[in-house]
Amino acid sequence: MSTNIGRDVVSIEETTKQQNYDNQDVISKIIGDFGKWQLHLTFFLALFNLPCTWHIYAMTFQAPDVEFWCAPPKELQWLSLDEWRNISHTPSLNHHSKYDYNPCLIWDVNYLNFTYDELINSNFQHQNVGVRHCEKWIYNEIQNSVSLVSQWNLVCERKTLKETAEMVFLAGVAIGGLVSGIISDRFGRKKTLMSSLLLQIIVGVLMAFIPWIEFFLVLRFLLGFISVSVVFSGFVLCMELVGGKWRTISGVSYLFPVPLSYIIFAGIAYFIHGWREIQLAISLPGILLLGLWWVLPESPRWLLTMKKIDENVEILKEAAKMNKLDLTQNIDKLLQQTTSGEDKTKKNQNVGILDLFRYPNIRKKSLLLYVIWFSVYFVYFGLIMNLSHIGGDIYINTILSGLVEIPSIALSIIILLKMGRRWPLCLTFLGGGIACLMTLFFGEDRETVTITLAMFGKFSIASSNAIAPVYTAELFPTVIRNLGVGSSNVAAGLALVLVPYLWNLASIDFRLPMTLLGVFGIVGGVSVLFLEETSNRPLINTIEEGEDL
Repeated sequence: MSTNIGRDVVSIEETTKQQNYDNQDVISKIIGDFGKWQLHLTFFLALFNLPCTWHIYAMTFQAPDVEFWCAPPKELQWLSLDEWRNISHTPSLNHHSKYDYNPCLIWDVNYLNFTYDELINSNFQHQNVGVRHCEKWIYNEIQNSVSLVSQWNLVCERKTLKETAEMVFLAGVAIGGLVSGIISDRFGRKKTLMSSLLLQIIVGVLMAFIPWIEFFLVLRFLLGFISVSVVFSGFVLCMELVGGKWRTISGVSYLFPVPLSYIIFAGIAYFIHGWREIQLAISLPGILLLGLWWVLPESPRWLLTMKKIDENVEILKEAAKMNKLDLTQNIDKLLQQTTSGEDKTKKNQNVGILDLFRYPNIRKKSLLLYVIWFSVYFVYFGLIMNLSHIGGDIYINTILSGLVEIPSIALSIIILLKMGRRWPLCLTFLGGGIACLMTLFFGEDRETVTITLAMFGKFSIASSNAIAPVYTAELFPTVIRNLGVGSSNVAAGLALVLVPYLWNLASIDFRLPMTLLGVFGIVGGVSVLFLEETSNRPLINTIEEGEDL
């Protein structure tokens, strides 16, 4: 997912290459760091991001902001739309509303008691007439299309259900990001990936036919949970197939389909308008990926950890053959020796969540990284999921959002390989924050400038989103690395839950959402400066080494 869902664990494997009896070095020595075998497999794995990103972005097109107004009584449906609105609608009290009327209220009178001329010439606003809530609405939607908004009247008092639908998906992502790692470690990368994909297809298709919004919300939560499992397990498998610097390159390149999915989705939504039809259009393509069950192998490194030597040998033989490498003699014995050495190493690695806060240096890193992860997710998804609010055409904005992220991901690879972590992360954070704040100097009538600045902010924060997980994994000692990255995901999950409600603040002041995005961009960038650089230094393996820095 963005996406981006898999970024919370990127490059954990990259940072373990200096452990004693490192099984990853053994695998790389047998099949090489990167070759033809790894190339086509990592390409296929990256494709799993497409349906996952579509699902996280679906609400943008399934529940767009559309103009709506109270429906007239059956007896007055012969009135023209303009006539009915002029007669019935009360003035808007919200100065930041896009409408000059309140579409949730009408004058509390019996309209059938008036003649046509009396209705046309009426001025209820100056007649001390009360108001009442509308019971039905008319929506200005494309002919024969039904959005989530019009399907279940997600307007006025029920508008919060629209944000709730986004929130429950992202809550599922946050929880699934923690749980899917446990599932993947227990049952394997391939089984977790393909079973999650199958469930994603089933749940996604089922959502297109449900008649109740309550059931929709439950399935939306499950879809978020399942989608992050797809991205997580696919990413880990991708990382465990390669070695050396290719872990950085493959880990970040795994994200290239994410911006591509934005562009494709804009095309899908342009030609398919009903929310049920869109749901089917983004769910059914996953069936094509099911065929990869017969192509993708299980992770050799996971098999080694689970001591499944015979199955591992068969996979390594195939990989070495495709990479045109000669197999090491007696590789089964070599693998057995490696697992034996790891058993001895793991006996001294009993750590828990409290160790993140027991030691001063690690405690400082943990707290700062929580701020950083909250900020990067809040700004990135705050921009992605609210493109319809920054002005302009939503289809063009979505395409532009994808186009600016492609070079951002490519730039992140170069930065990670050549320029380190600390300052690039700080500067991309600040760039995104400043771009968001600069939109405050331009009114709502300067859409082009606002969109340009928002896209620059998206470019910058997308780079931060790729760098932050790599940096995080390198900051923690080996014995506590997975725990440190996993706990950082909790802070990111909190940001995900809050993002759907961000643009509600525009009803108070239209500048508030972009102000918050800008502030958190700067807060995240400044927080990075309190951490040390990790590039070109030996990885720390023990808590004691981490405290001595």
